[in-house]
Parts: sequence; structure tokens; C-alpha cells
Amino acid sequence: MKPYHQIPIAECGEPLIKIPLELFAVESPHPYEKLGAPYGEHSPYYLRQSAIANLIQAQNYLHLLLPDWRIQIFDAYRPVAVQEFMVNYSFAEAVQQRGLNEVELSPNQRQEIWELVYEIWAVPSLDIQTPPPHSTGAAVDVTLVNDTGQIVNMGSPIDELSERSHPDYYANSSHPQAQEYHAYRQLLRDVMLKAGFQRNPKEWWHFSFGDQMWAWLNNQVNPADFFTACYGRII
Repeated sequence: MKPYHQIPIAECGEPLIKIPLELFAVESPHPYEKLGAPYGEHSPYYLRQSAIANLIQAQNYLHLLLPDWRIQIFDAYRPVAVQEFMVNYSFAEAVQQRGLNEVELSPNQRQEIWELVYEIWAVPSLDIQTPPPHSTGAAVDVTLVNDTGQIVNMGSPIDELSERSHPDYYANSSHPQAQEYHAYRQLLRDVMLKAGFQRNPKEWWHFSFGDQMWAWLNNQVNPADFFTACYGRII
């Protein structure tokens, strides 16, 4: 259980619709589809209607600051089956990177790696009260593309299982390159929050609107106002 799972969900029934990809930069084919994630008939480039409207607004805010830059969409809607696939994939990758064999892991090693995985990945829960954020159509993973069409170096790749994924990892570094990474992360944060999103405290790339995490984060900022989630799990 994450702290945001305490937030009640009052599903509003807003539709999941296609993101107008022509307005954004996008990776094609989709990174998880390339790995074999089981989307079936469901496209990863869908979000709830209001989340898309806000994402377009964030793009507009970015254009006011940097006219030729774009938001790049890495991932959006994710069925629970895809969440489970990616959690297991991430675990296997972490095991391999450590030069270990999954069948030979000690209980302590297994626990340590699972804890690392779940620092980044939400549990692929089928409980309607605790849906993974991406399975609600409310969460989107994004980065920036500059005026030459290059993906901006944010100091760590999306989905990296390390503290470098934390949004403020480079905040207190005096190294010029680290300061640049932090400035880019803050730029992304600023345009997304101005458009109504909230950022995952442990992932510089993950933003959401209308789900439990979004409501919980709003409640941290505005304790006098109690936000609830308006988007629950779709599939």
C-alpha cells in the first residue's frame, strides 16, 4: 500500500481517448510494445479526456518559453496486464545487471531487488481501490525534446532504478552539468504543474491528473481542501 491508496475514488466516467500525437514528440514504436508488453487492442497512447486537455496546455506553456521545444510522450495508458509485465521485466533486468541468477537468489536478495523495483513501479493490483496510476488513464511519462529535435538529457533515463530518478537528485550539486539537469527537470515540472498535473515524488518523468496520487499530492499542498480521485482503473 502506498500513502495515496488511502484516497477514495469517485469515478467520473470520463472517456479514455487518443492523444493527438501530432502535437507532441513521441517514441515509435512504443518502448514497452518493443519489449513484448501485452497491450492487445489497447493503445498506450491514450489518456482521459481532461488529462489530454491539460497535456496540450502544458505543451502551450512550454512553447511560450521555448517556441521550438516539445514535450515527448514516453508512456501513458497502461492496462494492469502491461503493468505486471513491466514489473516482472524490471525485476529480471535488475537481477541480470547484478550478475545474479533468479533461481539462485537468497530471500534477502530477492526482497532487496523487489523493494528497488517497487520504488519506481506501482504494484499491478487488480483491487479497484488500489489501481496502478497508469491503469486509470490519468498518468503520463514525459520528457523534453529541444529545438534541434534531440531528446534533452535529464541526468538519468526514464525507468532507471536508482536515486538519480528522484526529481531533486541534482538540486544541491554545484557541478554545472548537474545544475543543467536540474534546470531541465524543473522546466518540465513547471509547465506540467501549471497545467494542473502533479509529479511523482520519486520519478522526474511521471505526472498525473485526477488519480489517487494526484489527489494525495494536492492534499499535501492544500491540507485545508480535501481532494479525491475522479479516475479509477479502466482495465
